[in-house]
Amino acid sequence: MSGLRRVLSAFSLPLLVVLCATLGLAPFTPEPHVWEKLKMLAAGDLIRPIDIFDLLMHGAPWLLLAAKLALGPRTPH
Repeated sequence: MSGLRRVLSAFSLPLLVVLCATLGLAPFTPEPHVWEKLKMLAAGDLIRPIDIFDLLMHGAPWLLLAAKLALGPRTPH
């Protein structure tokens, strides 16, 4: 089992969905942090270390969920 699959197997799909809905979207108003930071990244304004940390923290659940969905269940050969 590859390292990434091993890490992803530690997270259930429902847990990743809950993480995305909570940490991935927090704070909910006026707009989710991850969305704000992605807009800053696109505009070239993501330069402060705290903003980069925020993007990584709020984006991590989304990346894990995307990787888990992309790799799918492992099928035996």
